[in-house]
Amino acid sequence: MSERRSLSKVKIEKPDSKKLEKMEVFDWPIWSKEISTFGWHYAESETCYFLEGEVIVKTDEGEVTVGKGDLVTFSKGLHCTWTVKKPVRKHYRFS
Repeated sequence: MSERRSLSKVKIEKPDSKKLEKMEVFDWPIWSKEISTFGWHYAESETCYFLEGEVIVKTDEGEVTVGKGDLVTFSKGLHCTWTVKKPVRKHYRFS
């Protein structure tokens, strides 16, 4: 069972509109994905803001559910499995 909390390599926030504006999130590219399951490795850190969807992200330390309204930072070096439960649209930025 997944729960809504951060892990050491997956930070989840519920930002207000001022923070999103300051970060210029809505100028970032958009990525979309249909319902699916796939493995992923982060060669660099990614920060993303979910516009739509629901995903369970499973790591070696547990799993979290992320979705609409979440600002998520995935740490460089993270290996995980994404299970997309509802189609995703998100703004993203690698750093």
